[in-house]
Amino acid sequence: MALGLSLGRLGAAKAEGVKRPLVTRAALKGLALRIVPPLVVLAVFLLLWEVLCQRPGAGLPPPSRVVSEAWEIIAHPFYDNGGTDKGLFWHISASLQRVALGFTLAVIAGVMLGTLVGQSEWAMRGLDPIFQVLRTIPPLAWLPLSLAAFRDGQPSAIFVIFITSIWPIIINTAVGIRNIPQDYRNVAAVLRLNAFEFFAKVMLPSAAPYIFTGLRIGVGLSWLAIVAAEMLIGGVGIGFFIWDAWNSSHISEIIVALVYVGVIGFVLDRLVAGLGHLVTRGTATA
Repeated sequence: MALGLSLGRLGAAKAEGVKRPLVTRAALKGLALRIVPPLVVLAVFLLLWEVLCQRPGAGLPPPSRVVSEAWEIIAHPFYDNGGTDKGLFWHISASLQRVALGFTLAVIAGVMLGTLVGQSEWAMRGLDPIFQVLRTIPPLAWLPLSLAAFRDGQPSAIFVIFITSIWPIIINTAVGIRNIPQDYRNVAAVLRLNAFEFFAKVMLPSAAPYIFTGLRIGVGLSWLAIVAAEMLIGGVGIGFFIWDAWNSSHISEIIVALVYVGVIGFVLDRLVAGLGHLVTRGTATA
């Protein structure tokens, strides 16, 4: 028996002494399976685009010409000649600031209203039909009203972001609140939690996966809305940059700007999804 224990300890010591490789073959295989397919699809897409747009009379430039014609804005994103003559970094930065402000306001108001609708039967019956009607209005349809109300492009753009992104946050928060298990409510009643404690310790943790689903939809809609709104209000912003390039017939610059818009939209979605995964400890899908 003693000999068996000694051999067991010796085996465990040897196992602890063996250093595991930092990078395993399985990890490399998993990484390749995630990276290679999109790279192959992208390469095929660029090749087809290059071949189809090389012919005379093509309406769009091929990728090689896009890079050569738009090289100045690709290589120098930080230039600032005053006014609206700025590099892409400053246009994207201005758009992100508007999205951050409008989306933050939408999160605060959306979670509060969603909690009210989810918790109160009377609030749901009174507000839900109104929300269902308002959420179908296209984002840009709000722009004339906001320009008339605020008489300035900056707050009008922020309002369009707010009104576009708030609906999925309200709806998903309300669904999350309604789906809180009755057992949780019973335990809260037994523990005599006050309203604030019930909100902080029961409601928010239970509804967090639903809330972050709404946030992901909302941030995507925010980014879509700001690009469209900036085309109309002018000033510094990625939407205005695209519209100005169209008026100047700089198609290559438009294509480069669209690539930036897509990449940043993807990054915003991943940031919200990662935050949701962290806050909900994996119960929210990332």
